[in-house]
Amino acid sequence: MSTEIYQEALDAFANPFHEFAVKPLTSGLINQSFKVTSKTSGNSFLLQKINQHVFPVPEKVQHNYELLWKYLQSEEISFLIPEPKKFPGDVLLFCDTKENYWRVFDFIEEAVTKPIAEKPSEARSVAETFGKLTASLSGFDSAQLHIVIPGFHNLSLRFNQFRKSLHSTNYERLQKAASLIIELKERERYASFFDVMTESAEFPKRVMHHDAKIANILFDEDSGKVICPVDFDTVMPGYFFSDLGDMIRSMASSESETSVNFSDINIRKEFYEAMVDGYLSVMNELLTDSEKKYIHFSGIIMIYMQALRFLTDYLNGDIYYHIGYSEQNFDRAKNQLVLLQKLEKFLIYDYQFKI
Repeated sequence: MSTEIYQEALDAFANPFHEFAVKPLTSGLINQSFKVTSKTSGNSFLLQKINQHVFPVPEKVQHNYELLWKYLQSEEISFLIPEPKKFPGDVLLFCDTKENYWRVFDFIEEAVTKPIAEKPSEARSVAETFGKLTASLSGFDSAQLHIVIPGFHNLSLRFNQFRKSLHSTNYERLQKAASLIIELKERERYASFFDVMTESAEFPKRVMHHDAKIANILFDEDSGKVICPVDFDTVMPGYFFSDLGDMIRSMASSESETSVNFSDINIRKEFYEAMVDGYLSVMNELLTDSEKKYIHFSGIIMIYMQALRFLTDYLNGDIYYHIGYSEQNFDRAKNQLVLLQKLEKFLIYDYQFKI
């Protein structure tokens, strides 16, 4: 790999006369990250280029992280997040001559990430960790945070975007998606509930990660225990359902969201129970009565929202999500709809949850 992409930022942060070994990290899907190790001391740090297509104002992303870091340090809260490092001039962001924005974090050694939860205990640990994140920041005013992606988990917005996509002139796709469209329109009550919920004081805004998946957790390579969460770029004010719902969507399903084995999609009961129990073991005392009453609505909202987004993109001509083949967004939408149907039946049967 050419050193040109990171060399300017590396020279700005570290002494350019020292020698470094630079290793690209491939686990992240959004930003470009590099492990930089001094050949003299052996010490390492993480050098990262912010993806400005996803985060057009990098200053807001980094400012949010700085606020969270300072709050946890000032309150002496024992919840670990990677320490941000400053460039000369006491700044946390460096803009190179190509207007790329770079930042540096303390590198956590002996840490690994996991793409999937292989057992319920892992799912529980992930849920506890994201619950601890929100709990640790319960005294922080979430209104201080920048909204880096407006409407990210706004179900009402996503439903309206879906409704507009039904006016597409791609009649072949509209015809193919007809049965999915009917199923999603029949569940408009979920969007209506979202509107009611977000207007009620019983559902306060909290600091939420908004990308709560196992891949955003660092585990100790030897013990397998959680070290800390990472990838805080989407941390914003949000509602109770976002993080738990994301975890249910990604870890309770027996198949990934890209699977076309629709008949094999099921809710893994042990994983679902582990996540809900793990999350509530941390958050139960902080949640309102209404949030606890509708805790099982978390997965419903997030899976329904994702089904809407995939189908909307399909009807709009695949302008948002990267696709590997022409019908992938249709298959993704169908996958999420099947998962939603399975979750609805599971909740009715196992929890007598009224939807």
